[in-house]
Amino acid sequence: MNFEALKNESRVLLEVPLKPLQGTRFQPTGFPDLGPATYTLNDGTAMVLVESAQSMANRLEEVCWDDAKGDWVEPLKGLPLVDVEDDKGARITNTLIESHRINSPYILESKDKSFFDTFKSEIGLEDKGRVDISKLAEVLLKYDVNALLHGVFIAKKELAGGRLRLPRAVSAFIEASNITVAASGGVKMDNFDPKGPAKDGFGHVPFHREEFTGNIVAYFNLDLAQIRGYRLGEDVENLLIALAFFKIQRFLRDGLRLRTACDLEPAGDLVVKRPVGFVPPSLESLEKELPNLVQKAKDKFANPARTVVKYVS
Repeated sequence: MNFEALKNESRVLLEVPLKPLQGTRFQPTGFPDLGPATYTLNDGTAMVLVESAQSMANRLEEVCWDDAKGDWVEPLKGLPLVDVEDDKGARITNTLIESHRINSPYILESKDKSFFDTFKSEIGLEDKGRVDISKLAEVLLKYDVNALLHGVFIAKKELAGGRLRLPRAVSAFIEASNITVAASGGVKMDNFDPKGPAKDGFGHVPFHREEFTGNIVAYFNLDLAQIRGYRLGEDVENLLIALAFFKIQRFLRDGLRLRTACDLEPAGDLVVKRPVGFVPPSLESLEKELPNLVQKAKDKFANPARTVVKYVS
């Protein structure tokens, strides 16, 4: 896969318009103490955040995992990850589906310190001293390649004084403009005891809900300069860039059912805003090329690529 057109570029910026798969309304992300994240631009345009950068990172990771087989999806098999098992050998989680990746408490807080000690030794940095990003990237590539794209923050004083962190190399968010509120509601029915105490789940309970209409756009940002800054070589750089495009293309094909009332689809082509003229690889070409890219970089992965950590509480 040839990314020659990107070798002097610092970032790739992409966007794609979205629309509800059915009807006209959508449900944006909500926050417990805020509700929908609405805001207004300087020109008075009404906006709402449909999906945050944090949530999009999780969604871009989800499209890489085959729940039925408990493994990477087919084109990504052979990539490294840390698998966590309990003391009976049952799989608990792994670095791809954990919110904080290798910084999961099931990995670093286990009373079985075997992996923790290995990781600390390979990072090789004491409380003081400049963090060598290349060394950190090398160790993350070995165990948790996904963290090189979605970032990591290991705030444990035992590991370089809690200073091990990488920002996201690929980030994304979805927002909508010119929004209007579509108000609706309903009643939770209880035909046996209509006047029962609602606080206990009984009785008729009327409720209202707010959905929105508007122009929805998904944005993606791939930081090429950060990936080059890892200094892991051309084979790894090509793998990470291809993996990022794979996540984006597969999310647009398979991952747009964000919530029950927020089922979206592309309303146009994926457009590259920077660099002008660059055409992103198709999902089909990425699925074909990624196994070769995984093979080219595998000597930098743990062997076997699946590292098993025992979680002992």
